[in-house]
Amino acid sequence: MPSKLCSHDEMLLNIRRWQADGEKVVFTNGCFDILHAGHVRYLAAARQLGDRLVVGLNTDASVRRLKGPKRPVACEADRAEVLSALGAVDAVTLFDDDTPEALIGMLLPDILVKGADWAVENIAGAKAVIEHGGSVLTVPLVEGRSTTGIIETIVQLHCPRQSGR
Repeated sequence: MPSKLCSHDEMLLNIRRWQADGEKVVFTNGCFDILHAGHVRYLAAARQLGDRLVVGLNTDASVRRLKGPKRPVACEADRAEVLSALGAVDAVTLFDDDTPEALIGMLLPDILVKGADWAVENIAGAKAVIEHGGSVLTVPLVEGRSTTGIIETIVQLHCPRQSGR
């Protein structure tokens, strides 16, 4: 299977080509550590909003800064490979910043999507997308599905004394 992982420059060229062909490009981002049903449903919903779905993926260093020293569980190469295997995803690019704001400002997708737990005014890159004539949308999250919850369950099962069980 060919990789869908692109450099920022390759991603920009792809997006401009798709837009020139009249396709609506959707962008979302995240850590996507331990891919679960909530992620799959979220990405499928995001893809339904346009013709192409581009995913900005936090690098390992970025995930560690955001989630702590024990994360990510899966390395960035593995996370990118798993995302690339999903039919809903057209392309993946890594970013090392804490937010994808600079990346979004460079790529300027037609639609920027995050989960409904985000207020539009707090979504990184929203201002640039809106100023460029694009839309910023949220999609519902799947209740009870989270990577943190999965990790907590594993810890409780394998280390009951440490987890307070």
